Amino acid sequence: MKTIASKIKEISENMYPFLIQIRRHLHQYPELSGEEFQTSAFISQTLNEWGIDHLTGIAGTGIMAQVRGKTPGNACIALRADMDALPIDEQNEVEYRSKNPGVMHACGHDVHVSSLLGTIKILQQLSGEYSGMIKCIFQPSEEKYPGGAIQMIGEGILKNPEPLAIFGQHVCPALPPGKVGFRPGKYMASSDEIYITVKGKGGHAATPHQNIDPVVIGAQILLALQQLISRETDPTLPTVLSFGKFIANGQTNIIPDEARLEGTLRTFDETWRHEMHSRIENVVTSTANAFGANCEIFIDHGYPNLQNDESLTREAIQSAKEFLGNENVVELDQRMTAEDFAYYAQKVPGCFYRLGVAHSNLPFASLHSAHFDVDENCLLTGPALMAWLALKKLDPNLR
Repeated sequence: MKTIASKIKEISENMYPFLIQIRRHLHQYPELSGEEFQTSAFISQTLNEWGIDHLTGIAGTGIMAQVRGKTPGNACIALRADMDALPIDEQNEVEYRSKNPGVMHACGHDVHVSSLLGTIKILQQLSGEYSGMIKCIFQPSEEKYPGGAIQMIGEGILKNPEPLAIFGQHVCPALPPGKVGFRPGKYMASSDEIYITVKGKGGHAATPHQNIDPVVIGAQILLALQQLISRETDPTLPTVLSFGKFIANGQTNIIPDEARLEGTLRTFDETWRHEMHSRIENVVTSTANAFGANCEIFIDHGYPNLQNDESLTREAIQSAKEFLGNENVVELDQRMTAEDFAYYAQKVPGCFYRLGVAHSNLPFASLHSAHFDVDENCLLTGPALMAWLALKKLDPNLR
């Protein structure tokens, strides 16, 4: 007699060629955050063809599909995939290269959508084997603050019924296909954006004493802010304060009236995060004032840090080892990148894990790279594991 695990693997292998077609279609037609209209329509059409109940138009282009077991029961599990692409011009020479200039699935969201569709098909075919319901969330706008997660939550997707747990899966170019990674507890950082404008007094560069130079003052601000990291942050608490933009539109002999700085703050502690906001504002204002300049500062509060539920994630690790083998499940390091899956994990127990997609025949390319691509063998693992995790959470005795 076949086990549920063996049935999941068999279904996954049978639909693998179809999922490759889905993934390549999605990759060819990427859409930016909040603009996922064709992607949403494609998902909805596929679900309609399969006879899957679903709601559309959530938070704009979001979709929630519902797959039910043999009896409704009260138990519910949620699964999430994000749909949006990035403003990147793809440089891969492949037949499924993006057809939308300047837009690319460089973060693997095409894989996330394809994988969740595959999971839905598995759950549908095995509906007579379990009780309860699985909510499958196709979320827009993960790449652009405020993000689609908080909007979808605000529209009630975690209600009626509230899930016992939510799982999210993300591609990992550092792991080969067939392997997955987990980390219980604090996993990904919060993410805030910092915008500073230093207002001085421009003039001729040969007469600096007659000016209030916002370029030099901006440089002083940059150096002073780094001391918040090196001298005021607990060395055991991961914190990053980086500035990627410093614009002062003067000339070789012209000191401008103002300079603009833009950066990001990342950390794993919400209390320290908000204390840093205050400290950054104080350092920026006092440094500018000390040199006779004025300044404006705006801190845009981004995603909170992502904390995987300890108990749920340890259960998921054991389930993954049971399904894939111990050697194919690894422990992940903390990441200073951010994810709006964090909002779901604040509401219900959450587990966000990584799916190996490393391409053995291509040079390594990181996420958000114009050369990023995946080994499509990952679609043998992604849908199957997510289905298994959901069913094991509904019924820990499944085999």
